[in-house]
Amino acid sequence: MSHAPAGPAWLVWLETTAVADAMRQWLWLYPIVEMVHIGGIVLLVGAAAMFDLRLLGVSKSLPVAAMARHLLPWARVGLGVLAATGVLMFSAHATEFATNPAFRLKLVLIAVACLNAAVFHRWPFRAVGGWNVGAAAPRAARAAAVASLTLWAGVIACGRLLAYL
Repeated sequence: MSHAPAGPAWLVWLETTAVADAMRQWLWLYPIVEMVHIGGIVLLVGAAAMFDLRLLGVSKSLPVAAMARHLLPWARVGLGVLAATGVLMFSAHATEFATNPAFRLKLVLIAVACLNAAVFHRWPFRAVGGWNVGAAAPRAARAAAVASLTLWAGVIACGRLLAYL
């Protein structure tokens, strides 16, 4: 079956690569990549959510620094999986996704979520020794946790809406 994309040259190029053709034409490739993408969501959002809930006061007896050491590497692995599988899925429909409002919003939310994490690690997390165990996290850390939970939920919702918009 022929596929003739239209749009900006770099998107047309991406969508006509052998990888993009394989993503569209091999019966099980796109669904398998999508399942791996969902696994990446579980790793990233699951780890982030557990960490964020601790910042919001759940399980105050668990040290925040120890949770960060154990959970955040999994979140980073999840982000890598999501980036790789996301590029593969995007390549199959680049010209269509590029104009999809849900996709555009998803990219913005991902960027803001990553910025939120970077700011958290540069500012409130640097003083974690003062609130590591048994104490409430500072307001800035709690705000970052609420933002993280909200942003990642929005990313997931936008990803799901791609099929409908």
